[in-house]
Amino acid sequence: MHLNRRHAMAAAGAALLARPARAQAEFEFKFGFDDPDSHPMSIRIVEMAKAILEQSGGRLNIKVFPNSLLGGDTEMLSQVRSGGMELFGAPSLTLSTLVALSGLPSVGFAFKSYDQIWTAMDGDLGGLIRAAITKSGLVPIGPVWDNGFRQITSSKAPITGPGDFAGFKIRVPNTALLTSLFSALGGSPTSINFNELYSALQTHIVEGQENPLALIDSNKLYEVQKFCTVSNHCWSGYWIVANRRALARLPDDLRTLLEQSLTKAAMAERDDLAKADDSVRAALAAKGLQFNTPDPAPFQAALKAKGFYAQWKQTYGAEAWATLERYTGALT
Repeated sequence: MHLNRRHAMAAAGAALLARPARAQAEFEFKFGFDDPDSHPMSIRIVEMAKAILEQSGGRLNIKVFPNSLLGGDTEMLSQVRSGGMELFGAPSLTLSTLVALSGLPSVGFAFKSYDQIWTAMDGDLGGLIRAAITKSGLVPIGPVWDNGFRQITSSKAPITGPGDFAGFKIRVPNTALLTSLFSALGGSPTSINFNELYSALQTHIVEGQENPLALIDSNKLYEVQKFCTVSNHCWSGYWIVANRRALARLPDDLRTLLEQSLTKAAMAERDDLAKADDSVRAALAAKGLQFNTPDPAPFQAALKAKGFYAQWKQTYGAEAWATLERYTGALT
């Protein structure tokens, strides 16, 4: 029988309607974090979520919400604890408001290189923090991700020594550790959520901020800042944490798939940031950001003289501090 074009189109439409719709996933997880779409962490998480959906035969669907779409870091931390979302890429410094030990690797001017960082975080120091996160009621999954060594930007002048912090209004995450660090150096730190940072710099609520180069670039902070001091004043990471009840609902095979996938993605993201560091600096310089690299020794000496290290040794406890110093060398 001959079908004209109209009949053929109708038949095709009927065939499409007759196809069974893709079944809803057996498990659906929301995964929130603060990085924008272009950041290596976002790229790797999106890639991972697609792979998990395919490898699980559609049983586990991870819906990815980058760029603080589910709220600021403190709000997302609250959501993952309550079960409002299942997975959170928690900045280690934000997580330290709940799990104090999460901030230990970010003690000012402690680590000098990535070799020291990964030896510590994939070793006893990371194990110590992982155990503390677990005790808080959240479940850390996979190794810690890289957020990078943090650098200082300013709209007015470069930071060349500790004296330049006098009266300097600098945005910091909502964490006592960095507030204490910049206060000890004579600055005026203000806690502002990351998703409000650009406007705070644009309207001069603060003069400067501190973040890894990748975030300075991906969030276009160079548009509202003029100088970048490569201080490496602290390292920070991301812990992928899960709501305990949601994770317990996953059967063993899906939980294993999630853990293996997050581990693979974390190691790839670490490599991405390491390879991108030099190119990001060059790109930022081309966009007008002026760089300087001061000697870290005077900053460390100023912190020691102000009792910064002694204060945080007491806060974290002698055992945890000794674990840190096994990797960094003596700080106090």
